[in-house]
Amino acid sequence: MLPLAALGLFYGGWFVVLLPLYGWWLFTLLDAVFGVNVNNADPDTPESALFWHRLITMIWPPLQFGLIFGSIWWVTRSGQLGWIELSVLFFGIGSASGTVGIVYGHELMHQKNHLERRLADLLLAMVLYSHFRSEHLLVHHRHVGTPADAVTARYNEGFHHYFWRVLFECPRSAWRAEVAMLARRGRGAFHPNNPFWRYAVLQLAMLGLAWLVGGGLGLALFGWQALVAVWQLELTNYVEHYGLTREHLGEGRYEHVKPHHSWNAAHTASNWLLINLQRHSDHHYKPDRRFPLLQNWGHDDAPQLPFGYPLMATVAMVPPLWRRRMNPRVRAWRKRYYPHISDWSAYKAASNPKPRGSV
Repeated sequence: MLPLAALGLFYGGWFVVLLPLYGWWLFTLLDAVFGVNVNNADPDTPESALFWHRLITMIWPPLQFGLIFGSIWWVTRSGQLGWIELSVLFFGIGSASGTVGIVYGHELMHQKNHLERRLADLLLAMVLYSHFRSEHLLVHHRHVGTPADAVTARYNEGFHHYFWRVLFECPRSAWRAEVAMLARRGRGAFHPNNPFWRYAVLQLAMLGLAWLVGGGLGLALFGWQALVAVWQLELTNYVEHYGLTREHLGEGRYEHVKPHHSWNAAHTASNWLLINLQRHSDHHYKPDRRFPLLQNWGHDDAPQLPFGYPLMATVAMVPPLWRRRMNPRVRAWRKRYYPHISDWSAYKAASNPKPRGSV
């Protein structure tokens, strides 16, 4: 991605489309060539044997920092790119900070050591979406498939409605989850340990740096790439759990999260790009399992997507096409796993009671 961004920066013209085409279309073509990979690494592989895999995720934050702010510095001084070229180029940069940056940030935030979690904070601050860490760890993983989880896309909910809904709901639920955790420790909402202080400082620092490097144009370009990255993240969230709900057992109790509560894709190339994020059932089964060790769950255990995430995200942008592709799969999933449920109206409307203990 970095060489493609450099070509767009220095030469403009049609070179600016190479970066988004690379992330969105090349890997879909490679999926068609390489097919699926259902092989699993030994999940008991010691962490010492994963040094190079870990390094991949840890070297990206400074590279992304250089990509974003170096690009802003160059284009605001060279003056050689027009508005269309700038829009397309920074769309591509947002594709990089979303496809790689947020996915790597997701991997890093799930680890237990301080350094990797701070690197995740830096990556998320570069796309102005720092609350994602709190929302993902404290809300999504606990309440996926229930009305308490905003990012579980509802059956028949189009992506465009979903996107604006989660933009408003997720920061609020992340804040409430952090405040509830502080309250359990006898601390107030604005205690220094609330990570939202850190989120605010980091995001303001990124905005300030964009202004210092590129002025008003730099700030606008930074905001544009951040919006593109967040759009890609929420497209992925939409695809991962669309229409999949956990059974309500009564009085705010829900069944445990199981492999069949996530859509999976075993497509080889897109799993290279997304460091096995498409092995999503196993990620929910073992959230801190590092990406090279995530296990493939097959057709017998979990629902499968017909294509990898890049192509499915494209389909999701066209709601009628998405519903035609996915609604029959959701209905088949219901018949297979929940033949005893005859009325799905409360699940479709997310009107079942929220889980006990949710905020």
